[in-house]
Amino acid sequence: METSSSRTWLSRTAAAWFAVGVAGQLLFAFSVAAFYGLSAGRGHWQSWNRFMTHGYVPDEAAGNGAVALHLVAATLVVISGALQLVPQLREKAPAIHRWNGRLYLSCAVLASLAGLFMLWSRGAIGDASQHAATTLNALLVLMFAAMTLRSALARDISQHRRWALRLYVVVLGVWFFRIALALWLGVFGRPFGFDPTTFAGPALTAIAFASFLIPLATVEMYWRATDRPSNGRRFAAAAVLVIATIATGLGAAGAGLGTWLPATRAAFDGREPVGDLLAGVIREEGVEAAVQRYRALKSSHPQQYNFDEEQLNRLGYKLLSAGQLPGAIRVFELNAEVYPASSNVHDSLGEAFAASGDVAHAIASYRRAVELDPANRGAVSILAKIERQAR
Repeated sequence: METSSSRTWLSRTAAAWFAVGVAGQLLFAFSVAAFYGLSAGRGHWQSWNRFMTHGYVPDEAAGNGAVALHLVAATLVVISGALQLVPQLREKAPAIHRWNGRLYLSCAVLASLAGLFMLWSRGAIGDASQHAATTLNALLVLMFAAMTLRSALARDISQHRRWALRLYVVVLGVWFFRIALALWLGVFGRPFGFDPTTFAGPALTAIAFASFLIPLATVEMYWRATDRPSNGRRFAAAAVLVIATIATGLGAAGAGLGTWLPATRAAFDGREPVGDLLAGVIREEGVEAAVQRYRALKSSHPQQYNFDEEQLNRLGYKLLSAGQLPGAIRVFELNAEVYPASSNVHDSLGEAFAASGDVAHAIASYRRAVELDPANRGAVSILAKIERQAR
């Protein structure tokens, strides 16, 4: 026999999952709006490439416009989606709820179409399997948006709410991917199951599909527990929602500390990113010219440009992922010269040496990284692996 306690647990755990999720989504939306919006306002368009492959490409108005549309629509869809979940708004201000729903549907469709255009016209990091997952995610958004609208027009409120909730979780596929990746890295302490240089591997493929299929399955489980009430089914669903809440919270915290908060800080940093400038110098004049430009600017304009260690580190990884190993090593060496006490800098240099096949220098760099920070689990693990192979 069904009891009120099972209904209460199911309701409260569902509310907790969405509350934790909405908090993380709003932080994500704020960081996106702040970083990309303020970068554009300052004319630092190249900064868009910091977190997005081919985010800004000079002289490609259509592609850049699609990126801007995607960013605006994605930010609005997070905010309007959170508002749609507020029952008080739905009950006390139904007109606002309906107009916000129209905005939400429009933004979901626009964000998905723009995302598909970006993926297949400009390319993205990852392999074909990840691109297939992203495409399937976008197609589900378009299909669920159509079903949400159809049920609303038919005045079938029960089905409308179900389709709207399905749409809500698949729209957040990109967000779920980010928190799942942060959780994965937090558990293993290093890029386990994928190559961080190419950003490809079975772990990322699994995360790419799971990022929208698992939340969708969780929602379906919730509806089944509601439709076919029994204490066992509802308590089981509540237990799954508790796990989902904890995983979502930990993943959002990891992504927030690792990416969203740094992006927000960077957004309000008025200094010009020196890494973006050097990337252009490397394309036109080569890496040695970029090294000389860095030293000259650091001496003559120390306040105008951002010379934080992540500037050269990010530039080095871009070169590494593009297969430009000598250039990547040179940039990481410069960073180690400027920031000799940073474990992360020596870790990155060791990775570049290892990728180039220079085992001796890789071991030396990883040893230095471990000396500076014995808690650097990634460096400790890779150093042990390389030393075993070198014996």
